[in-house]
Amino acid sequence: MLTHVFAQVVLAQNAELILAQAEGGGGAAFLLPVPEELFAGIIAFSIVFFFVWKWAIPVLNKTLEARQAAIAGELETAESAKVEAESLLRDYRQQVAGAKDEASKILADARDAGEAVKGDIIARAEGEAQQIKSRASDEIAAERERAVAGLRRQVADLSLVVAAKVVESTLDADTQRDLVDRYIDELGGVK
Repeated sequence: MLTHVFAQVVLAQNAELILAQAEGGGGAAFLLPVPEELFAGIIAFSIVFFFVWKWAIPVLNKTLEARQAAIAGELETAESAKVEAESLLRDYRQQVAGAKDEASKILADARDAGEAVKGDIIARAEGEAQQIKSRASDEIAAERERAVAGLRRQVADLSLVVAAKVVESTLDADTQRDLVDRYIDELGGVK
């Protein structure tokens, strides 16, 4: 219904303009609005401007300020994330360098420990070889003593046999042994 009324008003205005042109008012009257419409338009514009200025602009300003604050916050967050990422990268690089240094140190320590173990094994082997030589020398000396004792007994027995044949006397075996032992002892002291 309102559109119908509006359409009638517009037709009436157009009809007035056409009549004014026909009467010879010229083209300028066609472009200028009717003074009543001009005042109504100014009042309507003032009312709309007042409502926009009073309520819409503050809401838009708040929205824009909130958006600016959000963008600034995101920029700060991004900057702090960038700084943190750079710090983490620096720490990571330091850790990698530290790990490489530690690995080199571990390898050097392992090498030194290997050399120490090698030296210890060689020293133990030399010690064991010396002990084996010492035991062998002791065994040789003991074997020599046993061989000398065995030879003494054989010499004593042979001497008894020879003495019995030479003397052909009847000495008892114990006396003969004592005589041979003394003789061998005397020979042993002569060496």
